[in-house]
Amino acid sequence: MASELHVNGRRLMVNSISVSSTKITAECQVRLMVPEDNSRWDDFVMRHPRGGPFHLTAWKKTIQDTFRYEPLYLLAAGTNGIQGILPVFLVKNPIVGKALISSPFAVYGGILAQSDEARHALYERVKEIGIENKVEYIELRNAFPDQCVGAPNVSRYVTFSKELYGDEAALLASLPGKTRNKARKALKEGFTAHHRVPELNAFFSLYSKVMRRHGTPVFPRKFFECLLNNFGEMADIREVRLDGKAMAAGLNFYFRDDMHTYYAATDPQFKSTDANTFLYFDSLRWAGENHYRTFDFGRSKRGTGPFEFKRHWNTVMRELPYEVVLIQRKNLPNFSPANPRFDIAIRLWRKLPLALTQALGPHLIRLFP
Repeated sequence: MASELHVNGRRLMVNSISVSSTKITAECQVRLMVPEDNSRWDDFVMRHPRGGPFHLTAWKKTIQDTFRYEPLYLLAAGTNGIQGILPVFLVKNPIVGKALISSPFAVYGGILAQSDEARHALYERVKEIGIENKVEYIELRNAFPDQCVGAPNVSRYVTFSKELYGDEAALLASLPGKTRNKARKALKEGFTAHHRVPELNAFFSLYSKVMRRHGTPVFPRKFFECLLNNFGEMADIREVRLDGKAMAAGLNFYFRDDMHTYYAATDPQFKSTDANTFLYFDSLRWAGENHYRTFDFGRSKRGTGPFEFKRHWNTVMRELPYEVVLIQRKNLPNFSPANPRFDIAIRLWRKLPLALTQALGPHLIRLFP
């Protein structure tokens, strides 16, 4: 059980990790976040130009409730209030060993700071905590170069975004010829779009099938339930149906003027119907009509099917400058499915019955945060 937290310079135990509660620099003190900070933390995230849904306390609560990882959220405070934040979780398992990750299962994380001093103070503090607790490494999933303190050393991922338009004609005109033709074909298929679907059954079924096809363990249903509950109006499920049957579905985040489809799945039996194209086109159309400015297609690895799909929507591709700080490890970790060491396991997973992957997946996915 966690001991009582005193922000007065004493050393304390937060569950299993030892942390000096306060680190004071010239202009700010770095300390652990406490529950009383929740609203101020979220307000800082909402105002910061690099803030996003994965920095919010709703993500923290979702990860805690689903996976029981240990949160270590650092806050840099000065005379003018919060100067910077760093959401981090301690993860311990036989695969990753012991690591500090910002943030598990998120594509964007890392430091948000108002000044170089606050950013450096948070960076040095998390390194000290990592050294004190003998972790293998610290992973900062930065979305932008100006979040970095050290040198980015993981170039595996890119992300894609697209400017939005206020009407369907302008959106169609913005697309490359091949994608525009696929979108027009999908619009004639008789699909219907359903927004803010109140239950998870169709989405979870489609998502489970896609994950098995990719050879990847499925998240527990509870994870998606927690996301929708904790994010409230900032998240929803959308479905694309044909003759009453769900063909595609996505889980989306809405943050300031950005819509982000974070998880999407299409029934592989009906791939030829272009339901996936309709799902994305309808989301782009809806977001533009509702005054969102950008659409985030999310992270992909180069050379994959999702990478090619996102590239063909006239998107802007941006490198993700992830940074791994080695503490006990001597080389960079690579737990991506693209790692050849997982080839046999992926091939076997694809052959398992769907019900078995749904039962085993939640126990395995927590090993790969």
